[in-house]
Amino acid sequence: MGKQATEMLKGTLEGIVLAILSERPAYGYEITAWLRDQGFSDIAEGTIYALLVRIEQRGLVDVEKVPSDKGPPRKVYSLNAQGQEYLQEFWRTWSFLAERLERLRIGGR
Repeated sequence: MGKQATEMLKGTLEGIVLAILSERPAYGYEITAWLRDQGFSDIAEGTIYALLVRIEQRGLVDVEKVPSDKGPPRKVYSLNAQGQEYLQEFWRTWSFLAERLERLRIGGR
């Protein structure tokens, strides 16, 4: 992924992570692994953990500590009602921007 794609991804990563959590609860490494499987190979695990802390502080997710066989308990994140509302607004904004960008790309006004 090039620098331009990385910069664009930074602006949408929060919405992407919330969309993942809208499908099912997950912990940080699971989210990072899924993103990498989808081709986002440049995403650092630390980036996802920092983002999860931010969305937890903003009250967009619920957190449950789940025992792990391989060390300390894992923090499993799930989208709550406030996070769902935020995600819906993210998709409305995404649609608005995508429509306008497509018009620009094809030369329409």
